[in-house]
Amino acid sequence: MKKKIAILGSRGIPNHYSGFEQLAEYLAQGLVKMGYEVSVYNSHDHPYQEKTWNGVNIIHCHDPEYKMGTFGQFIYDLNCIKDSRKRNFDLIFQLGYTSSTVWFWYLPKGSKIATNMDGLEWKRSKYSKPVQQFLKVAEWLGVIGSDRLISDSLGIQAYLKKKYKKDSSFIPYGAHLFSDPNPEVLSEFNLKPGEYDMLVARMEPENNIEMIIKGYLTSKRSRKLVVVGNTQKTPHGRYLKEQYQNENGVMFTEGIFDIDKLNNIRHHCHLYFHGHSVGGTNPSLLEAMASSALMAAHDNPFNKAILEGEAYYFSNPEDVTTAIETSNKAEKMQWITDNRKKITDKYTWDAIVKGYAQVIEELTNGKA
Repeated sequence: MKKKIAILGSRGIPNHYSGFEQLAEYLAQGLVKMGYEVSVYNSHDHPYQEKTWNGVNIIHCHDPEYKMGTFGQFIYDLNCIKDSRKRNFDLIFQLGYTSSTVWFWYLPKGSKIATNMDGLEWKRSKYSKPVQQFLKVAEWLGVIGSDRLISDSLGIQAYLKKKYKKDSSFIPYGAHLFSDPNPEVLSEFNLKPGEYDMLVARMEPENNIEMIIKGYLTSKRSRKLVVVGNTQKTPHGRYLKEQYQNENGVMFTEGIFDIDKLNNIRHHCHLYFHGHSVGGTNPSLLEAMASSALMAAHDNPFNKAILEGEAYYFSNPEDVTTAIETSNKAEKMQWITDNRKKITDKYTWDAIVKGYAQVIEELTNGKA
């Protein structure tokens, strides 16, 4: 009998949002190919409304975030957990803890629970002090309410061990090497190879998008700056677009979820900025590396653990300006080659799926 696996904590698949959705997409498909029966919970208003996708069961649950804001995420997670109690899953993967672990006591007792602890959510600058304190409690609830913790970076793994004396399985995100560039894709966006720098991010303060834009605007720039991300989903995104959309050279594309288009844009840029400062192994960072982008990353331990010496680093607008004015892609091809090798050595999706499958087998050994 196939083991029944559920994935909670994302807005659903196929990915139309961000990192957890990307993980859910690749993980679900990979586990199906390995012989598991997999269900992914989707928001009721997700663009994909069918009941199956590439062999994965899709379970739509009501998500009131569209009318309630952030609090709606808590209700959505509760609705998913309530549904999971009917399904007799062998194991439930929770992606994150911010709005789900408050319901840990309601999770089905017959299912093993494995939680991807994401990054240090309580450090995100978008949250007020009371919310940050709540997130510390939610993190603790995720630790005590899980049969297995999963860390997507060695930094998070070390933090959980030090803070809670808890071991966790280190399973990062993955990426596929991009090896089929097509410059014609750029014409849709009025771009030309090598004549633009770029970033891909959720429009949140801790991703340092404004820092990158400010550094770009003070540089002696000849290239465009392409900002990829949905500006309408967050207040910070709306602010950034209103503040900078009319600045010469700054181009907002909104979200791009066609992976071939996105990989081509990354491949053909001159310099790729990764401003994420909170969390573990970020999918957009790995995908940029896999797309042969020349990297400039925010100077923090999470990014340095992955990129090591093969990137420019910045911590203020002046560093961004320096990177723009001094970067030379032709001279840094060895950085690009080394970063692609890291993908094949450490961050393939096949290896990541096998890591999650190992968790399943370890936790469900002996179960029907």
